[in-house]
Amino acid sequence: MSQRSAGPEILRLIELMSRLPGFGPRSARRAALFLLKQRDTLLLPLAEAMSDAGHRIEKCSVCGNYDTLQPCAVCQSGGRDEGLICVVEDVPDLWALERGGSYKGRYHVLGGVMSAVDGVTPDDLNIPSLISRVDAGGIREVILALNATFEGQNTAHYVADQLAGKGVQITYLAHGVPVGGELDHLDDGTLAAALRARRSSE
Repeated sequence: MSQRSAGPEILRLIELMSRLPGFGPRSARRAALFLLKQRDTLLLPLAEAMSDAGHRIEKCSVCGNYDTLQPCAVCQSGGRDEGLICVVEDVPDLWALERGGSYKGRYHVLGGVMSAVDGVTPDDLNIPSLISRVDAGGIREVILALNATFEGQNTAHYVADQLAGKGVQITYLAHGVPVGGELDHLDDGTLAAALRARRSSE
C-alpha cells in the first residue's frame, strides 16, 4: 500500500498488525480494514482494552503468569498443592493446563526454551527463580511440562540437571503428548491423561 492510497495512521495500524503472529502484510491490511469498518463495535473497544491491558497487566513475580494482580490470581488461589510445581514454556501452556482443570499445584513459566537457532540460552530463561523456589523448601515434585519438541525436551533435561541433588522428584509429562506437539493445541482430555501418566527422570 502506497503513501498516496492511505494516511499515516492507517499505514501505522497495518505495519503494527503485520508484526503479530500469523499476520503478513496482506492479512494485516484485511484485518485493519475490517476493524475500520467495525469502528464502534470492535476497533474502539479493542483499542481501549489494549490500552487497559498495557497499563494494568504485568508479569507475576512468583510464577511468570500475566495478570493485574501481584502475585497473580493463580498464585494467590487457595486449595492448591504447595509442594508441586509444574514448569511450562510460556503462559499459553499455563492457561491450557488451567483450562483442563486436572492440575491443582503451582506453576513456573520459563518464558521460552533454549534454541541455538534463535540464540536463546539458559540465561534468557526464568530458571534461576525456579531454583530459588525449590531451594526455599517445601517443594517435593517438579513437573517438567515442556512441549514435546527438540528444543522443549532439551530445555527440560537442562532444568532437570540444574535441580539434581536438591531433594525433589523430577517428572515429565508422558502419554498423550505427541512428539512435536504443543500444550496449547491439545484437548483437555489429552492434557489430563498426560498429567496422570507423568514419569520420573530417573
